Amino acid sequence: MSHLSLRLRIFLIFAALAAGLLTAIGAGIVTARMMLLDAGADGASLTDPLALLALIAGFSATGLTALVWYLFDAHVARPIETLAGHLLTGAAPDAAEGRYLADLAPATRAAVDRARARADLDQAIEAHAEVLAHETSMLESILSDIGAGAVLTDGEGRVLFYNAAAAQLLPGLALDRDLASFLQGGGLAAAQARIAAGATATDLALRGMDGARLTGRLRPMTEEGGGAVLILRPARREPVPPRAALENLRRHAAALTPLLDDLAGPLPPALTEVIRQEGRGLASALRDLDAALDPGPPKQRGVAAEELARGLGLPLGEVAPITLAADGWQIGGLLAQLGQRLQDSGRPPTAEISAEGPEAVLRLSWTGAALPMDALDRWLQDAPDPDHPELAGADILAAHGTSIWAETDPADPATARLVLPLRVSAIAREARPSVTYDFALAGHGAPDLRPLSALTCVVFDTETTGLALSDRIVQIAGLRIAGGRLTGEQFDTLVHPGMAIPPTSTAIHRITDAMVADAPDVTTALRGFHHFAEGAVLIAHNAPFDMGLLRAAEGQTGLHFPNRVMDTVLLSAMIWGQGARHSLDAICARLGITIPEQLRHTAMGDAEATAQAYLRMLPALEAKGITRFDQVLRQAQKYRRLLSDANLAAAHGG
Repeated sequence: MSHLSLRLRIFLIFAALAAGLLTAIGAGIVTARMMLLDAGADGASLTDPLALLALIAGFSATGLTALVWYLFDAHVARPIETLAGHLLTGAAPDAAEGRYLADLAPATRAAVDRARARADLDQAIEAHAEVLAHETSMLESILSDIGAGAVLTDGEGRVLFYNAAAAQLLPGLALDRDLASFLQGGGLAAAQARIAAGATATDLALRGMDGARLTGRLRPMTEEGGGAVLILRPARREPVPPRAALENLRRHAAALTPLLDDLAGPLPPALTEVIRQEGRGLASALRDLDAALDPGPPKQRGVAAEELARGLGLPLGEVAPITLAADGWQIGGLLAQLGQRLQDSGRPPTAEISAEGPEAVLRLSWTGAALPMDALDRWLQDAPDPDHPELAGADILAAHGTSIWAETDPADPATARLVLPLRVSAIAREARPSVTYDFALAGHGAPDLRPLSALTCVVFDTETTGLALSDRIVQIAGLRIAGGRLTGEQFDTLVHPGMAIPPTSTAIHRITDAMVADAPDVTTALRGFHHFAEGAVLIAHNAPFDMGLLRAAEGQTGLHFPNRVMDTVLLSAMIWGQGARHSLDAICARLGITIPEQLRHTAMGDAEATAQAYLRMLPALEAKGITRFDQVLRQAQKYRRLLSDANLAAAHGG
């Protein structure tokens, strides 16, 4: 009976007691009848009284046993199960809990206090490792700022470490994933073969999954177990033959719009606007021609518009929350140089960045006359960075396939501005720390047999247009866990649901139709999340609902999520029993987790709370002997009445 819960065992004991009482009553009635018959009593006259006596005694014994069982279950068994959950998680029980258990509840609180004292002692001991932590931080800073991408893999090619530069060069790079899945062709495999043949290091040419050309150097690690370090850099761009002709066209296109401001005599407004649009169209066509003629440099990496704007050192106007497909260092340096030149010439500018369709438009605006085009051309011949005198402003624009021009604001003739269009990067965001690593991933076995604390997981949550599986996703967010800790890797995007969001849903998650107007559709959003979560165990609160949404979208997106799944509702039931409340708020309250109100009912806020709850439940699960994923699956079979298991839903529902 060791595998049965305490409450079930107590119920079986009382059921056996009731059965024993009924048996005793029956035996007593039979014995009494036999004795009365021996004394000469009439058997027919004894049947009805003895049957009535047996009925009354049986119902009384059964009812009294049931009442005592109910009181014992409510005031003893259930509180004991709850107190056991508190002991396992280190959460102090309320004074009202276990009030019928005499000294057990105070003893539980004392045990929790002692556990917390031990935890405080552990923290004090850990504080003595500050010197080591400081050295680690310095190493991380060095590795994050070396400029080149650095990736460390184990003997099986799984990623153990990467820095921010590597994440930029290999979009979607994540811990515990096969490095080869982020590269095209067999360049990496060939280099690994050369290393296996005895080479101490080898150079290699690679191409990312986004088509970016890369160069690198692979060096094996000397420690037992294999592994290698890969240093990556963008491939150097070859000169483009038609550059001079393209630059000449750029100047003509950029000069077309400001010429309108100098035209003498009246000009119909409609004609003015047509010519202005033609000038901008010519500049746009020039960028397309540049891209078509030049296989060019690696794809421009994203830089947040706000990050770029704050680095200019200029007064800021409106800055759209978008990501620019640009080299932040080059474009930022160019705009900072132009801003300084404008200030020096008596034109103090204000910077703003707006989204206009598929492009972002950067503007430096000032009050006064427009800047002459020949002056702008002279400024563009200078290098923004003195350390790279070979890289002039015009070269930076050409590398980005764009142009810049001066114009008068059509809505305010007293305002002039410089206008620089750039392409917008993807809306979906993956946030990453400067370096990401977990060296403990090396040597782990199959996911089902790994300790729960060693699993690579993605904790995710969705916000929707309603609570039915037929409703649509409007936001999806996820965080990665590896080695029992949050790695800092995040995925978060709004989703255009293809329908109006009901006001009742907006009242809960505060996502409006305007917020998702320019968001990616469900196919684009889930493709990004599918890549982010590939190979990881998915964790959600009430996972059958969230996984049901992903599976309901399979017909539209063509994306299947074969991931293993864990549900924090089921994990909570395994710890505190089915009688406890298992809402996310209730679990967080028991574990001492605070969810900021502004983050509640947002996908990222709830995913963060779910991740913290999962990590704090791990010690309690291990204390109950649930240490591996396959054990979680077996335990989940016992809680089908509580809710369905998302893994079973996957097996039966596809």
